[in-house]
Amino acid sequence: MSNWPLLSVLIWLPIIGGALILAIRDAQTARWASLGVAVLTFAASLFLYTGYDVSNDGLQFVETRAWIPAYDIGYNLGVDGIAIALILLTTLVSVLALIGAWSAIDKRVNQYVAAFLILEGVTVGIFAATDAMLFYVFFEAMLIPMFLIIGVWGGPRRIYAALKFFLYTFLGSVLMLVALIYLYLKSGSFQLADLYQVQLSAKEQTWIFFAFLIAFAVKVPMFPVHTWLPDAHVEAPTAGSVILAAIALKIGGYGFLRFNLPIVPDASQEWAWLVITLSLIAVIYVGLVALVQDDMKKLIAYSSIAHMGFVTLGTFIALWLVRDAGNADAARLGLQGAMVQMVSHGFVSGAMFSCVGVLYDRMHTRRIADYGGVVNVMPWFATFAMLFFMANAGLPGTSGFVGEFMIIMASFQRNPWLALGAATTLVITAAYTLSLYKRVFFGEVANPHVAEMKDINGREWLVLGVFAVGTLALGLYPKPLTDLMEPSIAKLAMQIASSKLL
Repeated sequence: MSNWPLLSVLIWLPIIGGALILAIRDAQTARWASLGVAVLTFAASLFLYTGYDVSNDGLQFVETRAWIPAYDIGYNLGVDGIAIALILLTTLVSVLALIGAWSAIDKRVNQYVAAFLILEGVTVGIFAATDAMLFYVFFEAMLIPMFLIIGVWGGPRRIYAALKFFLYTFLGSVLMLVALIYLYLKSGSFQLADLYQVQLSAKEQTWIFFAFLIAFAVKVPMFPVHTWLPDAHVEAPTAGSVILAAIALKIGGYGFLRFNLPIVPDASQEWAWLVITLSLIAVIYVGLVALVQDDMKKLIAYSSIAHMGFVTLGTFIALWLVRDAGNADAARLGLQGAMVQMVSHGFVSGAMFSCVGVLYDRMHTRRIADYGGVVNVMPWFATFAMLFFMANAGLPGTSGFVGEFMIIMASFQRNPWLALGAATTLVITAAYTLSLYKRVFFGEVANPHVAEMKDINGREWLVLGVFAVGTLALGLYPKPLTDLMEPSIAKLAMQIASSKLL
């Protein structure tokens, strides 16, 4: 199986499928065709997991083709355990997002589903690219379908939200391009394996570190460049919010693991305090902001920022542990925690936005005050929502607990006060999550429109059921995921342990 161009299939099947679906005028036919392409892509991605050799810490399923030979730019693909985990998340959530929003869009349906499929293929390309310029092309290309999804099918302020999303992300990616060109001039190559060997002065590393930091911080998004996310979530259609939260935000965390840490480890170590400080602000302050929201989508969007703050915290705590304390085991724990948190957040945030979509389809409002007593008329839906809300609060036995616990444990080995700061988010998250659940689901049914709501149908059962299985499976038995990533995590810990100073 490793001899097949499997990664190219995963990239181009949804892109070409999406382009062909543009020619389909019938809405229902376009929906079924897009679902067929997404299911095929997910089925093909399973071969990555079954064919991956966990005893080998190198890249697998490698594809190498010349693209722009004059500048040593190649169409080079390859994956390790880290990339496979995120690709599987991407292909699965794409299927669930299409099913979940099956009838939510009734205008330009062929263009809508085509944008989703193209976005899926481009995102897989980001996680599979081993050439830095190819990574950049995919990184930029994903802006277009996401911009269209928000700007064409979004809410009343969709144009503002789409432009804000585009400008924030584009500014950061331009700085990344400058850094990549500089690295090419120093090394003569755009291949990531070659860039990992480049030695740079402290000043050079610092400039490159900040160029990468800004590019990926916007994607995560980190405080204070997070303000585009709540606007984008509020205006995006339900499936757009699911993809944005469950998949797109992971590109930032992935970028830190692929670029900042291994290419400029010394500058990353020097400025780790800044990233950790911003991460703790995101974890605590943004959580407090979530407490006062009156829009369900905006509250969950702020919750996403806080939870992704754990990802950057675990990533840079690991750097401190391996370089300052020489504690490679604790560093691997931090990196594993960051990756588990990313996958968990993909399930939990995707599920929570899907829950909001279920309510919005019936009531056409996201204001918390418009609800109350939903459990009385939608008991099955309330049960699923309770699971996802508890996972969001980090309840043991759910996926939300595992990654956060690993990161807090790693933080404690570096500094107990850091661990205490990170742990406060569990209290804050529980406060706004339980408050939201109480106001929406409990109490008497005061709104007559709520009294008319029907419980979830078979399609919604399927989507929420798959999210529930993923949330519980990762919470109760995370070993398959950690075993998949362990060789790659151990290799990364070794890479960042050695200095690249000139």
